[in-house]
Amino acid sequence: MARIVMKFGGTSMAGTERIRRVAQIVKAQAEQGDEVAVVVSAMAGDTDRLVGFCREANALYDPAEYDVVVSSGEQVTAGLLAITLQALGCKSRSWLGWQMPIHTDGAHAKARIGNIDSAALLASMTQGSIAVIPGFQGLTEGNRITTLGRGGSDTSAVAIAAAVKADRCDIYTDVDGVYTTDPRIVARARKLKAVTYEEMLELASVGAKVLQTRSVGLAMKEKVRVQVLSSFTDETAANANNIPGTMIVSDEELEKMDVERQLITGVAHDKNEAKVILTRVPDRPGAVANIFEPLAQANINVDMIIQNVGRDKGETDVTFTCPMADLARCTDILENRREKIGYNRLISDTKIAKISVVGVGMKSHAGVASAMFSALADRKINIQAISTSEIKVSVLIDEDETELAVRVLHTAYGLDAE
Repeated sequence: MARIVMKFGGTSMAGTERIRRVAQIVKAQAEQGDEVAVVVSAMAGDTDRLVGFCREANALYDPAEYDVVVSSGEQVTAGLLAITLQALGCKSRSWLGWQMPIHTDGAHAKARIGNIDSAALLASMTQGSIAVIPGFQGLTEGNRITTLGRGGSDTSAVAIAAAVKADRCDIYTDVDGVYTTDPRIVARARKLKAVTYEEMLELASVGAKVLQTRSVGLAMKEKVRVQVLSSFTDETAANANNIPGTMIVSDEELEKMDVERQLITGVAHDKNEAKVILTRVPDRPGAVANIFEPLAQANINVDMIIQNVGRDKGETDVTFTCPMADLARCTDILENRREKIGYNRLISDTKIAKISVVGVGMKSHAGVASAMFSALADRKINIQAISTSEIKVSVLIDEDETELAVRVLHTAYGLDAE
């Protein structure tokens, strides 16, 4: 007998027919003799609809009340799935974020989980009851509902798996695993049997939509084994215990799985980034801190920071990227601090894409970056910015060349399936 946490996304929960199929998958897992908890997202499109209501009511809405509104989508699907499981003869009940409770900090709309009181939940699971938990939500010390940010249900699932010491956390999506790149762009993309936490963290951070970045980081920290697989299967599909998806595990476990290791694991792309350039910033100590400290205080994540070679007059240009959704707030903060920072112009560009190649093989092999640059140059694709880590190389290019760049790099690194 194992203890399994299962998570189903919005497309899996989009309507009563799909919820009925999810209930059948959950029931089949429980019939293996496993203790099961299920984390659910809102129905596809519901969270966007609720966010729209908040913006229509007040463009400068109170984030605490925003959380009350948008967290309701998951409450609906949790209740519906519990009802459906009961109709199939399963013992089941819903556990809302405040009932467990899932304790978070007070950063509404971007809360972080502190701890989870899992004693009552575990007692219920050991008695054979399937727990259905709305993802994405928690509770502050002041008993206010919080949400974890978009895609937060993945984080909820991993956090609950860690709290109940689950043997595995299965993330069910509309794809059947992690691929070497987006199969919609490259038809010859290959499904990976397993990837390391480190590789998945980099892939998620640079645009791979399979898992949310925070959930992967938490899984790595808590050593939660995660499996990505599809809920869009018929009743003859293999049970999740037979490992039909992609496992996300430690380096040590991957070595034991006899999986062929490649230099590059995957190619990811992200069109949801914006580029910001501040020209003629004073080239002196503290100047860069004046730019990024207020952005950090506003919870705006920046990436690919580049400071150009200083000008003759003791000035330099600073370039960075941020999520497109945060661009308006980012530029507003910087414009209000223009005198303190001392820059000349602020230039923003949303017609860009970030292309990244990821693989732990980079640690021991030279020439990965040069191969990327050469492959793009051969197809006349201009590179606007570059950033690297130990297992990743990312470049900014024109948005219109995204698909071409992904295909070129996927072939260049020998990732195409036969």
